[in-house]
Formats: sequence, structure tokens, C-alpha cells
Amino acid sequence: MAERITINPAHFDPVVLDRAVDRLRAGGVVAYPTDTLYGLAADPRIPDAVARVFALKGRAETSALTLIAADAEQASGAAFFSARAAAVAAAMWPGPVTIVATARSGLAPEALAAGTTVGVRVPNHDVARALARRFGFCVTATSANRSGEPPTADPDAVLSALPGIDLLIDGGAAPGGLPSTIVDATSDVLRLIREGAVPWSRVLESQQ
Repeated sequence: MAERITINPAHFDPVVLDRAVDRLRAGGVVAYPTDTLYGLAADPRIPDAVARVFALKGRAETSALTLIAADAEQASGAAFFSARAAAVAAAMWPGPVTIVATARSGLAPEALAAGTTVGVRVPNHDVARALARRFGFCVTATSANRSGEPPTADPDAVLSALPGIDLLIDGGAAPGGLPSTIVDATSDVLRLIREGAVPWSRVLESQQ
């Protein structure tokens, strides 16, 4: 049965997240709240941990995993950010915009679905950022649900759908709504991959 840590996102001691960090460092999978929905954290550098995420979700390994970071500096440890990508990050982070950039070495090929790019974002949620900060590297950010089922903002629903996770950080109901908007910033021209919580028009306006 998954361990459960209950915290108040508005007032918590980051030290309480160290139990979750220990699980991540051991290759475990942790569910946590973000500024949209609940996500699944694993160390994207450990192939077995990445494989567990796919297995828990019942998700095809041909789909790359996105990451969350504590801040832009940490994000740059997982991906090379061009001037264009950095400009999007400066305007949109923290917030629900995932920026796709060229992946740095060290990430498990399985996390990238054998590709060369990775999507990263800095969420506007204190718990999610604190988890990545305490861990010391980006963590995976795929939604905490079975593949094909709707993602959830409810921690109880996470445990019901994914009883095999190692630990749940229960921060109460997440804000919910649409998932993050995904932007391809690998070239000089931004490209929309998925419109989500942030309208595409707002992303483009931020660059003018």
C-alpha cells in the first residue's frame, strides 16, 4: 500500500518532502499535486523508474515523458534552452506551459521515447517546485492516471487508479482544469503541440 504524506500547500516545511525524495532516489514513483492536476514523479535518469511509470499508467513507451523543475536554472540541467526557449520560459514560468527543447545527456532514453527532445516546465505550485528542489533535479510530470482515463485533481482518485505507486503527497484537491500548454521551441519559430491551460495566443503575445 502506498505511503501517504498529507500537507498544506499554503504552509509546509519542505523537509517533510524528504521521504518522497528518498523514494525517488531509490527508483520509486511518487504522486504529487501541481498547478493543474496530480502528476507522477520519478527520476528521469533511471530507466527502471521510467519503466515503472509507463507500467503503472499502462502507457505505450513510444510517448515521451514531460518534466517539472524547481526553476529555470534547474530546467536547463535537463534541456538546452535557446534564446527563444528562454524567452518563453521568462514570460510563462512559473505556470502551465511546457517547453520542448533539446534534451541534455543523462536522461534515460526511455523517458525521451528514444527521441532527442524533452518537455519541461516550472509549475506555479509550491509543493511541486519544492519536490524538484529537494530532489536536486527535474522529475517526471506525466498525469497521475491510467492511460486513456481522464487525469485527476483528487488525491483519493489517484490512489484508487494507481494503487501501485510508492508514495502520495496529498496536498488536497489540485486546481484542476486543462493540462499544460505544450510549446515546441526547438527552432526559431514557436510551434504549438497542445493547447491547454494557457491559450496559444497568450504565448505568442508574450514574445512580441
